[in-house]
Amino acid sequence: MVLKSLSNEATTESAEVQSRDGVNELGYQQLIVCAALIGVAGGLVATAYYYVLEACLHLTWHTVPEAIAPFFSVAFPAWHYVWIATTIGGFCVGLTLRFMGLPGEVAMVVDKVHDPGRIEVKQTPAMIVASLFSITAGGSAGPEAPLVQILGSFGGWLGGKLRLTLVNTRVLTFCGMSAALGAFFGAPLGGALFALELPHRRGLEYYEALIPAVLSAILSFFVFRFNTGLTIGGMYHFAAVPELALINLLQGLLLGIAGAAVAVTFVGIFRLIGFLLKRLEHHTILLATLGGLVIGLLALAVPQTLFFGEKEIQTIVETGATLGLTMLLVIGFTKMLAIGFTLHSGFRGGFIFPLFYLGATFGDAIALSVPDLSPTIAMVCMMAAVNVAITKTPISSTVILSVLSDTAMVPVILIASFTSFLLTTQISLIGTQRSRIIFPDEPRVQTASEPIAVEVPVEV
Repeated sequence: MVLKSLSNEATTESAEVQSRDGVNELGYQQLIVCAALIGVAGGLVATAYYYVLEACLHLTWHTVPEAIAPFFSVAFPAWHYVWIATTIGGFCVGLTLRFMGLPGEVAMVVDKVHDPGRIEVKQTPAMIVASLFSITAGGSAGPEAPLVQILGSFGGWLGGKLRLTLVNTRVLTFCGMSAALGAFFGAPLGGALFALELPHRRGLEYYEALIPAVLSAILSFFVFRFNTGLTIGGMYHFAAVPELALINLLQGLLLGIAGAAVAVTFVGIFRLIGFLLKRLEHHTILLATLGGLVIGLLALAVPQTLFFGEKEIQTIVETGATLGLTMLLVIGFTKMLAIGFTLHSGFRGGFIFPLFYLGATFGDAIALSVPDLSPTIAMVCMMAAVNVAITKTPISSTVILSVLSDTAMVPVILIASFTSFLLTTQISLIGTQRSRIIFPDEPRVQTASEPIAVEVPVEV
Protein backbone atom coordinates (compact mmCIF):
# COMPACT_ATOMS: atom_id res chain seq x y z
CA MET A 1 0.00 0.00 0.00
CA VAL A 2 1.32 3.38 -0.99
CA LEU A 3 1.21 5.88 1.86
CA LYS A 4 1.43 9.63 1.42
CA SER A 5 4.81 11.16 2.13
CA LEU A 6 5.30 13.18 5.27
CA SER A 7 6.28 16.82 5.45
CA ASN A 8 9.95 17.76 5.23
CA GLU A 9 9.41 19.83 8.38
CA ALA A 10 8.42 16.79 10.44
CA THR A 11 9.65 16.44 13.97
CA THR A 12 11.93 13.67 15.22
CA GLU A 13 8.91 11.69 16.34
CA SER A 14 7.23 11.95 12.95
CA ALA A 15 10.51 10.98 11.30
CA GLU A 16 10.32 7.67 13.18
CA VAL A 17 6.76 7.26 11.96
CA GLN A 18 7.96 7.83 8.42
CA SER A 19 10.47 5.00 8.75
CA ARG A 20 7.59 2.83 9.93
CA ASP A 21 5.27 3.89 7.12
CA GLY A 22 7.68 3.90 4.18
CA VAL A 23 6.23 4.13 0.71
CA ASN A 24 8.17 1.34 -1.00
CA GLU A 25 7.98 -2.42 -0.60
CA LEU A 26 10.76 -4.50 -2.13
CA GLY A 27 10.08 -7.76 -3.89
CA TYR A 28 11.96 -10.79 -2.59
CA GLN A 29 14.54 -10.74 -5.39
CA GLN A 30 15.18 -7.04 -4.82
CA LEU A 31 15.59 -7.70 -1.10
CA ILE A 32 18.13 -10.42 -1.85
CA VAL A 33 20.10 -8.02 -4.07
CA CYS A 34 20.18 -5.44 -1.27
CA ALA A 35 21.29 -8.13 1.20
CA ALA A 36 24.12 -9.11 -1.13
CA LEU A 37 25.20 -5.48 -1.48
CA ILE A 38 25.25 -5.05 2.29
CA GLY A 39 27.23 -8.27 2.68
CA VAL A 40 29.96 -7.16 0.27
CA ALA A 41 30.10 -3.69 1.80
CA GLY A 42 30.19 -5.26 5.24
CA GLY A 43 33.19 -7.38 4.35
CA LEU A 44 35.06 -4.33 3.08
CA VAL A 45 34.23 -2.28 6.17
CA ALA A 46 35.21 -5.14 8.49
CA THR A 47 38.50 -5.46 6.61
CA ALA A 48 39.29 -1.77 6.99
CA TYR A 49 38.37 -1.81 10.69
CA TYR A 50 40.48 -4.91 11.26
CA TYR A 51 43.62 -3.42 9.70
CA VAL A 52 43.22 -0.08 11.48
CA LEU A 53 42.70 -1.83 14.81
CA GLU A 54 45.69 -4.12 14.31
CA ALA A 55 47.86 -1.12 13.42
CA CYS A 56 46.71 0.75 16.53
CA LEU A 57 47.39 -2.26 18.77
CA HIS A 58 50.84 -2.83 17.27
CA LEU A 59 51.75 0.84 17.63
CA THR A 60 50.58 1.07 21.24
CA TRP A 61 51.85 -2.24 22.57
CA HIS A 62 54.94 -2.92 20.45
CA THR A 63 56.36 0.10 18.61
CA VAL A 64 55.98 2.72 21.35
CA PRO A 65 57.17 0.51 24.26
CA GLU A 66 60.27 -0.50 22.30
CA ALA A 67 61.00 3.13 21.42
CA ILE A 68 60.73 4.47 24.97
CA ALA A 69 62.23 1.48 26.80
CA PRO A 70 65.65 3.19 27.21
CA PHE A 71 64.00 6.09 29.07
CA PHE A 72 62.76 3.90 31.92
CA SER A 73 65.01 3.54 34.94
CA VAL A 74 65.46 1.25 37.90
CA ALA A 75 63.41 3.64 40.00
CA PHE A 76 60.65 3.74 37.38
CA PRO A 77 60.69 0.34 35.59
CA ALA A 78 59.15 -0.36 32.19
CA TRP A 79 56.13 -2.19 33.58
CA HIS A 80 54.63 1.20 34.47
CA TYR A 81 53.91 1.60 30.76
CA VAL A 82 50.87 -0.67 31.09
CA TRP A 83 48.85 1.56 33.43
CA ILE A 84 50.08 4.72 31.69
CA ALA A 85 48.89 3.43 28.29
CA THR A 86 45.50 2.29 29.56
CA THR A 87 44.95 5.58 31.42
CA ILE A 88 45.83 7.67 28.37
CA GLY A 89 43.57 5.44 26.32
CA GLY A 90 40.74 6.02 28.77
CA PHE A 91 41.32 9.77 28.58
CA CYS A 92 41.08 9.59 24.77
CA VAL A 93 37.83 7.62 25.07
CA GLY A 94 36.46 10.32 27.37
CA LEU A 95 37.45 13.09 24.98
CA THR A 96 35.76 11.27 22.11
CA LEU A 97 32.53 10.81 24.03
CA ARG A 98 32.61 14.41 25.25
CA PHE A 99 33.16 16.08 21.89
CA MET A 100 31.75 13.60 19.37
CA GLY A 101 28.72 12.52 21.36
CA LEU A 102 27.70 9.30 23.05
CA PRO A 103 27.35 6.44 20.58
CA GLY A 104 24.84 3.81 21.54
CA GLU A 105 25.64 0.50 23.15
CA VAL A 106 24.23 -2.98 22.53
CA ALA A 107 21.04 -2.13 24.42
CA MET A 108 20.46 0.86 22.14
CA VAL A 109 21.02 -1.24 19.02
CA VAL A 110 18.50 -3.80 20.22
CA ASP A 111 15.96 -1.08 21.04
CA LYS A 112 16.32 0.59 17.63
CA VAL A 113 16.00 -2.72 15.80
CA HIS A 114 12.53 -3.08 17.27
CA ASP A 115 11.47 0.49 16.59
CA PRO A 116 12.03 2.35 14.29
CA GLY A 117 13.79 -0.63 12.69
CA ARG A 118 17.06 1.12 11.96
CA ILE A 119 20.11 2.56 13.73
CA GLU A 120 21.01 6.20 13.23
CA VAL A 121 24.11 6.71 11.06
CA LYS A 122 25.00 9.94 12.85
CA GLN A 123 26.33 7.95 15.81
CA THR A 124 28.69 5.87 13.68
CA PRO A 125 31.74 8.23 13.60
CA ALA A 126 31.81 8.50 17.39
CA MET A 127 31.47 4.72 17.72
CA ILE A 128 34.37 4.09 15.34
CA VAL A 129 36.76 6.43 17.14
CA ALA A 130 35.67 5.53 20.68
CA SER A 131 35.83 1.79 20.04
CA LEU A 132 39.30 1.99 18.49
CA PHE A 133 40.58 3.88 21.52
CA SER A 134 38.76 1.49 23.88
CA ILE A 135 40.12 -1.71 22.36
CA THR A 136 43.62 -0.31 21.80
CA ALA A 137 43.75 0.75 25.45
CA GLY A 138 43.33 -2.88 26.50
CA GLY A 139 39.72 -2.68 27.64
CA SER A 140 37.69 -5.85 28.06
CA ALA A 141 35.32 -5.05 25.20
CA GLY A 142 35.65 -6.37 21.66
CA PRO A 143 35.03 -5.05 18.15
CA GLU A 144 31.86 -7.04 17.48
CA ALA A 145 29.49 -4.42 18.94
CA PRO A 146 31.06 -1.48 17.06
CA LEU A 147 30.92 -3.42 13.79
CA VAL A 148 27.30 -4.39 14.47
CA GLN A 149 26.36 -0.76 14.97
CA ILE A 150 28.40 0.49 11.98
CA LEU A 151 27.05 -2.05 9.51
CA GLY A 152 23.59 -2.21 11.03
CA SER A 153 23.32 1.56 10.60
CA PHE A 154 24.41 1.18 6.98
CA GLY A 155 21.61 -1.31 6.34
CA GLY A 156 19.10 1.00 7.99
CA TRP A 157 20.46 3.98 6.07
CA LEU A 158 19.97 2.11 2.81
CA GLY A 159 16.40 1.31 3.81
CA GLY A 160 15.81 4.97 4.61
CA LYS A 161 17.23 6.16 1.30
CA LEU A 162 14.98 3.76 -0.55
CA ARG A 163 12.04 4.83 1.67
CA LEU A 164 11.20 1.26 2.50
CA THR A 165 8.56 -0.05 4.86
CA LEU A 166 9.42 -0.94 8.43
CA VAL A 167 9.65 -4.64 7.63
CA ASN A 168 12.08 -4.09 4.73
CA THR A 169 14.15 -1.53 6.63
CA ARG A 170 14.51 -3.81 9.63
CA VAL A 171 15.53 -6.72 7.41
CA LEU A 172 18.32 -4.60 5.90
CA THR A 173 19.40 -3.54 9.38
CA PHE A 174 19.62 -7.20 10.36
CA CYS A 175 21.62 -7.85 7.19
CA GLY A 176 24.18 -5.27 8.29
CA MET A 177 24.39 -6.72 11.79
CA SER A 178 24.75 -10.23 10.37
CA ALA A 179 27.47 -9.11 7.98
CA ALA A 180 29.43 -7.73 10.94
CA LEU A 181 29.14 -10.87 13.03
CA GLY A 182 29.64 -13.23 10.09
CA ALA A 183 32.97 -11.60 9.32
CA PHE A 184 34.08 -11.24 12.94
CA PHE A 185 33.21 -14.74 14.18
CA GLY A 186 34.20 -16.55 11.00
CA ALA A 187 30.87 -18.38 11.22
CA PRO A 188 28.32 -16.92 8.76
CA LEU A 189 25.37 -19.00 9.91
CA GLY A 190 26.14 -18.48 13.57
CA GLY A 191 26.69 -14.75 13.07
CA ALA A 192 23.35 -14.29 11.31
CA LEU A 193 21.49 -16.32 13.93
CA PHE A 194 23.17 -14.33 16.70
CA ALA A 195 22.01 -11.04 15.17
CA LEU A 196 18.45 -12.37 14.97
CA GLU A 197 18.38 -13.93 18.44
CA LEU A 198 19.93 -10.97 20.25
CA PRO A 199 16.87 -8.64 20.24
CA HIS A 200 14.78 -11.18 22.15
CA ARG A 201 14.82 -13.18 25.36
CA ARG A 202 12.79 -16.16 24.19
CA GLY A 203 13.97 -17.06 20.73
CA LEU A 204 14.22 -15.73 17.21
CA GLU A 205 11.09 -13.81 16.12
CA TYR A 206 11.99 -11.74 13.05
CA TYR A 207 11.92 -14.84 10.87
CA GLU A 208 11.49 -12.89 7.61
CA ALA A 209 15.08 -11.64 7.90
CA LEU A 210 16.70 -15.08 8.18
CA ILE A 211 17.61 -15.83 4.54
CA PRO A 212 18.75 -12.29 3.62
CA ALA A 213 20.74 -12.08 6.87
CA VAL A 214 22.52 -15.38 6.22
CA LEU A 215 23.34 -14.27 2.67
CA SER A 216 24.83 -11.01 3.94
CA ALA A 217 26.88 -12.90 6.52
CA ILE A 218 28.20 -15.34 3.92
CA LEU A 219 29.32 -12.62 1.52
CA SER A 220 30.82 -10.50 4.28
CA PHE A 221 32.67 -13.54 5.61
CA PHE A 222 34.06 -14.31 2.15
CA VAL A 223 35.18 -10.74 1.44
CA PHE A 224 36.74 -10.35 4.88
CA ARG A 225 38.65 -13.64 4.76
CA PHE A 226 39.75 -12.99 1.17
CA ASN A 227 41.15 -9.56 2.03
CA THR A 228 42.77 -10.45 5.35
CA GLY A 229 44.03 -13.94 4.49
CA LEU A 230 42.80 -15.26 7.84
CA THR A 231 42.23 -18.99 7.98
CA ILE A 232 38.79 -20.51 7.65
CA GLY A 233 37.71 -22.87 10.40
CA GLY A 234 38.50 -23.25 14.07
CA MET A 235 40.07 -20.25 15.78
CA TYR A 236 41.20 -22.22 18.81
CA HIS A 237 43.20 -25.42 19.04
CA PHE A 238 41.63 -27.47 21.77
CA ALA A 239 42.75 -30.96 22.68
CA ALA A 240 40.96 -33.71 20.80
CA VAL A 241 37.69 -34.82 22.35
CA PRO A 242 37.14 -38.54 22.93
CA GLU A 243 34.18 -40.19 21.23
CA LEU A 244 31.08 -38.75 22.84
CA ALA A 245 29.01 -40.91 25.18
CA LEU A 246 25.85 -40.43 27.23
CA ILE A 247 27.93 -39.31 30.20
CA ASN A 248 29.07 -36.31 28.16
CA LEU A 249 25.46 -35.19 27.77
CA LEU A 250 25.12 -35.20 31.55
CA GLN A 251 28.35 -33.24 31.76
CA GLY A 252 26.88 -30.67 29.37
CA LEU A 253 23.87 -30.31 31.68
CA LEU A 254 26.04 -29.81 34.77
CA LEU A 255 28.33 -27.39 32.96
CA GLY A 256 25.28 -25.42 31.86
CA ILE A 257 24.31 -25.08 35.54
CA ALA A 258 27.86 -24.01 36.43
CA GLY A 259 27.92 -21.50 33.57
CA ALA A 260 24.63 -20.01 34.76
CA ALA A 261 26.12 -19.64 38.26
CA VAL A 262 29.18 -17.87 36.87
CA ALA A 263 26.96 -15.53 34.84
CA VAL A 264 24.82 -14.68 37.88
CA THR A 265 27.98 -13.88 39.83
CA PHE A 266 29.20 -11.69 36.99
CA VAL A 267 25.89 -9.81 36.86
CA GLY A 268 26.14 -9.14 40.59
CA ILE A 269 29.68 -7.78 40.26
CA PHE A 270 28.66 -5.77 37.20
CA ARG A 271 25.76 -4.16 39.07
CA LEU A 272 27.97 -3.36 42.05
CA ILE A 273 30.54 -1.59 39.86
CA GLY A 274 27.76 0.34 38.16
CA PHE A 275 26.43 1.45 41.56
CA LEU A 276 29.90 2.57 42.68
CA LEU A 277 30.51 4.61 39.52
CA LYS A 278 27.01 6.06 39.17
CA ARG A 279 27.97 9.41 40.70
CA LEU A 280 30.56 9.92 37.96
CA GLU A 281 28.31 9.04 35.02
CA HIS A 282 27.98 12.69 33.94
CA HIS A 283 31.73 13.34 34.21
CA THR A 284 32.56 11.60 30.96
CA ILE A 285 36.28 12.34 30.69
CA LEU A 286 37.02 11.72 34.37
CA LEU A 287 35.07 8.46 34.38
CA ALA A 288 36.75 7.06 31.27
CA THR A 289 40.20 8.07 32.51
CA LEU A 290 39.55 6.43 35.87
CA GLY A 291 38.30 3.34 34.07
CA GLY A 292 41.51 3.18 32.02
CA LEU A 293 43.60 3.48 35.18
CA VAL A 294 41.72 0.64 36.90
CA ILE A 295 42.04 -1.56 33.82
CA GLY A 296 45.80 -0.95 33.84
CA LEU A 297 46.17 -1.68 37.56
CA LEU A 298 44.18 -4.89 37.23
CA ALA A 299 46.42 -5.90 34.31
CA LEU A 300 49.53 -5.29 36.41
CA ALA A 301 48.15 -7.61 39.09
CA VAL A 302 46.78 -10.20 36.63
CA PRO A 303 48.24 -9.70 33.11
CA GLN A 304 45.79 -12.19 31.57
CA THR A 305 42.93 -9.70 32.04
CA LEU A 306 44.24 -7.14 29.53
CA PHE A 307 42.40 -6.90 26.16
CA PHE A 308 39.06 -8.37 25.17
CA GLY A 309 40.02 -12.05 25.13
CA GLU A 310 39.87 -13.22 21.51
CA LYS A 311 43.55 -14.21 21.39
CA GLU A 312 43.92 -14.66 25.13
CA ILE A 313 41.53 -17.63 25.11
CA GLN A 314 44.14 -19.69 23.28
CA THR A 315 46.63 -18.85 26.05
CA ILE A 316 44.22 -20.32 28.60
CA VAL A 317 43.80 -23.40 26.41
CA GLU A 318 47.57 -23.93 26.24
CA THR A 319 48.67 -22.91 29.74
CA GLY A 320 45.61 -23.45 31.96
CA ALA A 321 46.92 -26.69 33.42
CA THR A 322 50.23 -25.09 34.41
CA LEU A 323 48.53 -22.03 35.89
CA GLY A 324 46.63 -24.18 38.35
CA LEU A 325 43.16 -24.03 39.86
CA THR A 326 43.73 -21.07 42.18
CA MET A 327 45.28 -18.87 39.52
CA LEU A 328 42.52 -19.66 37.03
CA LEU A 329 39.91 -18.60 39.58
CA VAL A 330 41.84 -15.39 40.28
CA ILE A 331 41.99 -14.66 36.55
CA GLY A 332 38.28 -15.31 36.15
CA PHE A 333 37.11 -13.06 38.97
CA THR A 334 39.59 -10.32 38.07
CA LYS A 335 38.37 -10.45 34.48
CA MET A 336 34.83 -9.86 35.77
CA LEU A 337 36.10 -6.67 37.40
CA ALA A 338 37.89 -5.64 34.22
CA ILE A 339 34.75 -6.12 32.11
CA GLY A 340 32.64 -4.19 34.60
CA PHE A 341 34.99 -1.21 34.79
CA THR A 342 35.45 -1.24 31.02
CA LEU A 343 31.76 -1.01 30.19
CA HIS A 344 30.69 1.23 33.05
CA SER A 345 33.46 3.77 32.45
CA GLY A 346 32.32 4.53 28.92
CA PHE A 347 34.59 2.27 26.88
CA ARG A 348 32.82 1.16 23.73
CA GLY A 349 32.85 -2.44 22.57
CA GLY A 350 31.12 -5.78 22.85
CA PHE A 351 31.17 -8.32 25.67
CA ILE A 352 30.79 -11.55 23.68
CA PHE A 353 34.45 -12.56 23.63
CA PRO A 354 35.03 -11.36 27.21
CA LEU A 355 32.19 -13.69 28.21
CA PHE A 356 33.75 -16.49 26.17
CA TYR A 357 37.00 -15.80 28.03
CA LEU A 358 35.25 -16.09 31.39
CA GLY A 359 33.74 -19.38 30.33
CA ALA A 360 37.06 -20.80 29.13
CA THR A 361 38.84 -19.78 32.33
CA PHE A 362 36.27 -21.18 34.74
CA GLY A 363 35.77 -24.22 32.51
CA ASP A 364 39.47 -25.04 32.70
CA ALA A 365 39.32 -24.60 36.47
CA ILE A 366 36.45 -27.09 36.65
CA ALA A 367 38.37 -29.55 34.47
CA LEU A 368 41.32 -29.37 36.88
CA SER A 369 38.94 -30.14 39.75
CA VAL A 370 37.30 -33.09 37.98
CA PRO A 371 40.05 -35.34 36.56
CA ASP A 372 37.71 -37.42 34.36
CA LEU A 373 36.27 -34.34 32.65
CA SER A 374 37.75 -33.39 29.28
CA PRO A 375 39.19 -29.83 29.44
CA THR A 376 37.86 -29.20 25.94
CA ILE A 377 34.29 -30.15 26.88
CA ALA A 378 34.53 -28.13 30.07
CA MET A 379 35.85 -24.98 28.43
CA VAL A 380 33.64 -24.95 25.33
CA CYS A 381 30.45 -25.75 27.26
CA MET A 382 31.23 -23.09 29.84
CA MET A 383 31.97 -20.57 27.09
CA ALA A 384 28.53 -21.26 25.66
CA ALA A 385 26.71 -21.31 28.99
CA VAL A 386 28.15 -18.04 30.32
CA ASN A 387 27.50 -16.20 27.06
CA VAL A 388 23.97 -17.55 26.65
CA ALA A 389 23.01 -16.58 30.20
CA ILE A 390 23.78 -12.95 29.38
CA THR A 391 22.87 -12.62 25.68
CA LYS A 392 19.98 -15.15 25.42
CA THR A 393 21.36 -16.67 22.21
CA PRO A 394 21.41 -20.46 22.75
CA ILE A 395 21.18 -21.55 19.11
CA SER A 396 23.69 -19.14 17.60
CA SER A 397 26.16 -19.56 20.46
CA THR A 398 26.14 -23.31 19.89
CA VAL A 399 26.80 -22.88 16.17
CA ILE A 400 29.53 -20.27 16.68
CA LEU A 401 31.40 -22.24 19.33
CA SER A 402 31.23 -25.47 17.37
CA VAL A 403 33.00 -23.59 14.56
CA LEU A 404 35.49 -21.68 16.73
CA SER A 405 36.49 -24.80 18.66
CA ASP A 406 36.58 -26.98 15.53
CA THR A 407 34.94 -29.82 17.46
CA ALA A 408 32.01 -32.15 16.81
CA MET A 409 30.38 -31.40 20.15
CA VAL A 410 27.12 -29.82 19.04
CA PRO A 411 24.82 -32.00 21.24
CA VAL A 412 26.85 -31.32 24.39
CA ILE A 413 27.22 -27.58 23.69
CA LEU A 414 23.52 -27.32 22.92
CA ILE A 415 22.56 -28.97 26.21
CA ALA A 416 24.87 -26.63 28.14
CA SER A 417 23.48 -23.62 26.27
CA PHE A 418 19.82 -24.43 26.83
CA THR A 419 20.35 -25.41 30.45
CA SER A 420 21.95 -22.05 31.15
CA PHE A 421 19.30 -20.27 29.08
CA LEU A 422 16.39 -21.82 31.00
CA LEU A 423 18.00 -21.16 34.38
CA THR A 424 18.61 -17.45 33.68
CA THR A 425 15.45 -16.30 31.93
CA GLN A 426 15.11 -13.39 34.35
CA ILE A 427 18.72 -12.23 34.03
CA SER A 428 20.12 -10.08 31.26
CA LEU A 429 22.55 -7.22 30.77
CA ILE A 430 20.54 -6.04 27.76
CA GLY A 431 17.45 -4.47 29.26
CA THR A 432 15.89 -3.66 25.87
CA GLN A 433 15.53 -7.29 24.79
CA ARG A 434 11.84 -8.00 24.25
CA SER A 435 9.27 -9.56 21.95
CA ARG A 436 8.84 -8.02 18.52
CA ILE A 437 6.57 -5.02 18.22
CA ILE A 438 3.71 -5.53 15.80
CA PHE A 439 2.68 -2.66 13.53
CA PRO A 440 -0.18 -2.71 11.03
CA ASP A 441 2.11 -3.30 8.03
CA GLU A 442 3.84 -6.33 9.59
CA PRO A 443 2.96 -10.01 9.71
CA ARG A 444 1.79 -11.09 13.14
CA VAL A 445 3.82 -13.54 15.18
CA GLN A 446 2.32 -15.27 18.17
CA THR A 447 3.08 -18.36 20.17
CA ALA A 448 0.68 -20.42 22.21
CA SER A 449 2.51 -19.59 25.41
CA GLU A 450 3.22 -15.91 24.91
CA PRO A 451 0.84 -13.11 23.89
CA ILE A 452 1.94 -10.40 21.53
CA ALA A 453 3.24 -7.71 23.82
CA VAL A 454 6.25 -5.61 24.58
CA GLU A 455 8.06 -7.01 27.57
CA VAL A 456 9.08 -4.59 30.29
CA PRO A 457 12.89 -4.60 30.17
CA VAL A 458 14.73 -5.68 33.29
CA GLU A 459 17.36 -3.04 33.90
CA VAL A 460 20.80 -4.14 35.04
